[in-house]
Amino acid sequence: ILNANYKLGLDIDWSDVFKHAHAASRTNPFWNELSASNPFVHDIAASNRNENNRYLSILKEKPHLFSKVSSNRDSLASSGDELDIDCLLRKTSSRRSGRSKSVSDFLDIVDNQRLHPRETTPQKTIVSDMTWLQNDREAYKMAWLSHRQLTRSCLDLEAMSHSPGWAQTQATDIHVVCKLNYEGGSVQLPDSDINIHVPVGHVLPGEFQEVGLKAILNPPSSFNNELSSTISPLIELTLSNLNTREAIFLEVKVAAKVKNDPLSQVMSDIVCFYSFNKEGPFKKLENCYTYQDTIQVKLTDLSHVMYAVIAVQANKIQPPATNVWDYVHRMVSVGIYGPKYIHPSFTAVFTVFGHNYIPGKLTICDIKKGGKNMPPVVFQLWGKHTFLLEKPQDLNISLVSCDPDFEVKIEDQSKNIKEEDLKTGEMVRQQFLFSMLGCREMHFFVFLVQIKVLKSSQVTQFHVTTPDPAPKLCGIISRPKRLQNRKEIKSAPLLLIPTVKYPKFQDKTLSVNTYGVALKTVLRQNKIDYLLEYFKGDTIALLGEDKVKAIGQTKIKEWYVGILRKKIGLVHCKNIKVISKEQAMDIADSELTTRNLAEQIALPFKKLTYIYSVVLSTVSESVCDWRALAEVLGYSHMSLDDFNEAHADKESERVAHVVKRMKEDCHANKKKRLFLYELIVALLKIDCQGLVARLTQDTIILTSAVKLGKYWRELAEKLARLTKQQIEAYEIPHQGKNGAVALEMMWKPAYDFLYTWAAHYGDSYRDVLQDLQSALDKMKNPVTKHWRELTGTLILVNCMDVLRASAFSKMEEEE
Repeated sequence: ILNANYKLGLDIDWSDVFKHAHAASRTNPFWNELSASNPFVHDIAASNRNENNRYLSILKEKPHLFSKVSSNRDSLASSGDELDIDCLLRKTSSRRSGRSKSVSDFLDIVDNQRLHPRETTPQKTIVSDMTWLQNDREAYKMAWLSHRQLTRSCLDLEAMSHSPGWAQTQATDIHVVCKLNYEGGSVQLPDSDINIHVPVGHVLPGEFQEVGLKAILNPPSSFNNELSSTISPLIELTLSNLNTREAIFLEVKVAAKVKNDPLSQVMSDIVCFYSFNKEGPFKKLENCYTYQDTIQVKLTDLSHVMYAVIAVQANKIQPPATNVWDYVHRMVSVGIYGPKYIHPSFTAVFTVFGHNYIPGKLTICDIKKGGKNMPPVVFQLWGKHTFLLEKPQDLNISLVSCDPDFEVKIEDQSKNIKEEDLKTGEMVRQQFLFSMLGCREMHFFVFLVQIKVLKSSQVTQFHVTTPDPAPKLCGIISRPKRLQNRKEIKSAPLLLIPTVKYPKFQDKTLSVNTYGVALKTVLRQNKIDYLLEYFKGDTIALLGEDKVKAIGQTKIKEWYVGILRKKIGLVHCKNIKVISKEQAMDIADSELTTRNLAEQIALPFKKLTYIYSVVLSTVSESVCDWRALAEVLGYSHMSLDDFNEAHADKESERVAHVVKRMKEDCHANKKKRLFLYELIVALLKIDCQGLVARLTQDTIILTSAVKLGKYWRELAEKLARLTKQQIEAYEIPHQGKNGAVALEMMWKPAYDFLYTWAAHYGDSYRDVLQDLQSALDKMKNPVTKHWRELTGTLILVNCMDVLRASAFSKMEEEE
């Protein structure tokens, strides 16, 4: 996108307004008490009480604040009091009232300092025509309140930890406006597959075109009937310059594609309807090109404001078809929304969309608290899911907490969505009230969302992780004591920055500083994977002094990770004497290259269970350079010409294409190549250690669940001290018609439990693996006696620091 500019249209002279306010203060005997209920007059009332220490309003001090976008790093550009956070906090502004900042402002400041110390927020704008309000002070106040979703916060900041979160809002009518020149460019609505393509020469040299895009979530109801169904939001397109020479193109990925059978191909089509007015009338456009679920429309008849909506339309309904849905594969998108921070009692909103645009924020207008209607509140997107629904029919929605500390209100545990509601194409919402049990410490948790089609056996389910509790405003939120000193694995390449430069892997001898001399000979009749064998007097290279707890032949022991005779494994701490590098006599048998290290520590992945789609999406979202990945996978010859149009647009799609290519090659040569093993080795070679740790935890949790089966109950009692009722709560969603969980399905509640348990550790991958190893080792019949891959992954995560230090040159990174 070339020369993108964003603006807010508002320029009001506030001098007369405040003169009128001060005049009123002299004649109104109740003026001094107004600030208790009206945040807008607090600064005026305060200035009347103390002339020597005036609290000047932000609008009075900076009357043009709304008409410019701050360039400061903490600017959010979402409402008047959030345009310049640095300005709000500036110490030299001693006259400014603390109450002029909302709780949302403070929490966002803490969040930015804690999570994004150097992040620059994308500038998005809300174009509002407020000029008609310039001479009407009261009307302007009401319009500004409405624009802020009626939720400006004047709460006691100390009470925030117990607040249900209604103050955590900003304005949500956000759309993108970009300024393009003669060279043209593309404009994409954030978090969507809605694009405008402006060709070269669209405007004359020296002229500019401002292109605005906005998605209106509820499309026109007139297009939703037996013969037609909308599959996109209503798209508002604005142009500033109509002196154009070229048409523009609208490209939208929609929520349906026509079935391949001849009848569906003849009877239905994906079309675009177009109008200059939001209410219509709409006309059908002919200049459309459709490829599967993507439509591109040529717009030649341009106006300053235009509206478009995509629909699937049938010529007529021929039995056995009953409506247009029978001719298409229709995808239904759902989003789970909730407050920015969780509290002891909060509401989660399940939302069904008639299209695949799921906004990151959603205004909820029908929240109730204590039987009373609350003002409109902006909820954040917590999770989303898309599934195939062949025809509109009744759905049953249930939310189940996977954490024993939280529960869903009984009357909210299961709700229905009617077939007629789905046919309208509009958003359908259901609210679920969560509450915390007892007075335990607040923490994020995981819950299960289950969608059942009532007239069939179709069931769709997915997990959602809540955000953290509200941080204390005095500083960064403190983690639970048991996690404060945990050692975490961090990886710069995990940052989703398109300009990440991956370091070059160097195959050279490991640099080891600590060694151990064997005090006894250890040879085992039955070989045990990942445990070293050695003779008395052998010099073993130790990869750090961190200890691993794991079961040996019969007992749980402490081990060092060591290298001997080109092999990596564990050596019992009591069987060696630790010495320095200078004291080691003969280290020839304990040398290893960085390439051999990467290949050996990834060996557990040859036997771990994984879900391909999860691995594919995780890698494609985290790796930012497809060329770097292709090179270490052996596809250095690949170029952009090897990608088709479907994979060429986004970096994530290119990365996914490379991974799929490797998967196909491994599948064609199953005897010699293993997909997950080669992928992990490649990620280690581009220093994606955070991603490797994440994949390690995911696959270990899944494999452990499969290995445990019905014995997961014993593990749950040891790890989390779950009661029988809590264990049953995990199994209820997976019970069959006979009311019991089949043995072959027992891994599912085991996985749900382990996933929830591991989520409490945050990013402490090592502790998840170590605590799981210890708990499994202590079971009556430990699966870890025969299944040693968990021990192998402990070796992996303990070797990462050594691999990074030896394989990647600091000098090269600085260059």
